[in-house]
Amino acid sequence: MHNDVFSKCVKFTSAREVMAAGVYPYFKKIETAQGPEVVIDGKKRIVICSNNYLGLTGHPKVKEASIEAVKKYGTSCTGSRFLNGTNDLHEKVERKFARFVGKESAILFTTGHHSNLGAISTLVGKNDIVLTDKLDHASIIDGCRLAIGEMVRFRHNDMHDLERQLAKYPDHGKFIVVDGVFSMEGDIINLPEVVRLAKKYGARVMVDDAHSLGVLGETGRGTGEHFGLEAEVDMVMATASKSLASIGGFIAGREEVIHYIKHMARALIFTASLPPASVGAIDAALDIVEKEPERRKRLWKNTEKMMEGFKSIGFDTRTSESPIIPITVGPDMKAFQMWRMLFDEGIFASPVVSPAVPEGQAIIRTSYMALHTDEQLDRVLDTFEKVGKTLGIIPGGTRRQKAKERRWMFAFSRDGMAAATKRWIKNLWNFGMRN
Repeated sequence: MHNDVFSKCVKFTSAREVMAAGVYPYFKKIETAQGPEVVIDGKKRIVICSNNYLGLTGHPKVKEASIEAVKKYGTSCTGSRFLNGTNDLHEKVERKFARFVGKESAILFTTGHHSNLGAISTLVGKNDIVLTDKLDHASIIDGCRLAIGEMVRFRHNDMHDLERQLAKYPDHGKFIVVDGVFSMEGDIINLPEVVRLAKKYGARVMVDDAHSLGVLGETGRGTGEHFGLEAEVDMVMATASKSLASIGGFIAGREEVIHYIKHMARALIFTASLPPASVGAIDAALDIVEKEPERRKRLWKNTEKMMEGFKSIGFDTRTSESPIIPITVGPDMKAFQMWRMLFDEGIFASPVVSPAVPEGQAIIRTSYMALHTDEQLDRVLDTFEKVGKTLGIIPGGTRRQKAKERRWMFAFSRDGMAAATKRWIKNLWNFGMRN
């Protein structure tokens, strides 16, 4: 059929070619509950790509709260929050979250992605400018694209560039939206400078604490608490799918702002409500974040061990300062090789290639949780050292190891697999997976 809208689907073969080559790293089927170890393909593997930072997905109180919510409210609210989909449990966790992050009010969306879509697209009007870091999460970018106002992006964590952009729009409403912890890089936004510039140029500030809640700050309240600037951040976004062991997303801020979003955000009004089981889990997880600070301490102990361990071996961890630790690999193809070799050794990590990162700077993204044991982490470090030397990423390696690398390269490039992989990944990310 001429100009068939499905024609692009028929032509998309690169992912199937990668699958046939045995190096396809995505949509791995996990056969057990999420934890520091899972079973994939019938084999136990240590997980170092999860966002389950505090390890609450298996906490007895979280599971029990989820079960009790189903017993009381059933499995679904069968409608949007705006109509019949709000129950008293939704409002309870909204009040609890708002209190936790020190804001007047909060609204619970069905996903974190919906939270950013709803808040940003609703608040950024015709004469407004929304300023985002170039490495902000895709959900922030999607929210900006839906907004009527103009999106302006500044260089990653570059406060001089942010000020340059702010100065261009003296007569516009200005909204700065940034990640607290950046999801691939693991570094933290320079919030003190963001706040200073916002005051200087009359801008509002929203921080996406998806990877910060439960992780940063003395009590786990996120980026604002980490810098002692909670009162200076106008709005906080946080997802429940990471430290809070569920799904959903919060936007918290002044009461009148949340009231406006609540009545105007299409992503809230036209999306089915978060089901009771998920809300019950959030309710219990918020309590545990406050009552079990030892989990956060253990998380940071594990983070420091892995950061020091990787650096001592010779790996480049870039500018990471959080439980997200990227390992610089180099060429995209080598990242896929490394992922597969780690996977075969029982380590489940995530390869990240261009254009999500600059060409030639592919990484293995690793992240850690409070439940990882020293034995598991030592095994991860030993395996990375072995694979890194085999692939020539870090110094060392014997002639036998170098020969093994050449065999991997040959197998991987056979029948154009390397080219197919590169085409597929570029198409995937260019379509908007990152931004």
